[in-house]
Amino acid sequence: MIWTSDNGAPLAKDLNSPTRGSNQPLYGRGYTTAEGPFRVPMICWWPGRVPAGTTCEELTSTMDLLPTFAKLAETSAPKDHVIDGYDVRPLLFGEASAKSPYDAFYYYHRDQLQAIRSGPWKLFLPLKSFQQHPHYKPNQQAEPLLFHLKEDVGSTRNVADQHPDVVKQLLELAEAARRDLGDADQPGRGQ
Repeated sequence: MIWTSDNGAPLAKDLNSPTRGSNQPLYGRGYTTAEGPFRVPMICWWPGRVPAGTTCEELTSTMDLLPTFAKLAETSAPKDHVIDGYDVRPLLFGEASAKSPYDAFYYYHRDQLQAIRSGPWKLFLPLKSFQQHPHYKPNQQAEPLLFHLKEDVGSTRNVADQHPDVVKQLLELAEAARRDLGDADQPGRGQ
């Protein structure tokens, strides 16, 4: 049995009101590229397979459910189109050396690449324009924002100036994503 959600608490007129839920201590409301809507709980129960009372903090996605379920059913995911997820059985079953299959995870608002995560780092990309952004208001230019998500779960301290090497590495990963997945008016070869 798996219980999960697809988004955190949704947007509300009053963003500080808990009437539509709360993503605290994570930053941001649903349907944005903030951590609050993306990091949702997932509870798994399978006596004898999923170790009881354990916690996994590795990055996974609901995209991983199809390939994982296919392997559990001793078959494979469809091969006639791209499947974005991974088989995460080692994480489910609590294998000691299991790690997230994601070297990078991309945060899109509709067709615009806004942020990228790799390991504990999340970079909000510099943007000249956007329809919606969790950290900037419309008509503002979005400067790079870098957060260390393990040390700053609420995404409150921009450390981009202290880690230019990490910013550079994540910007390079963003360019690879643009080439493959596209970005706004830039089609990607993997679309």
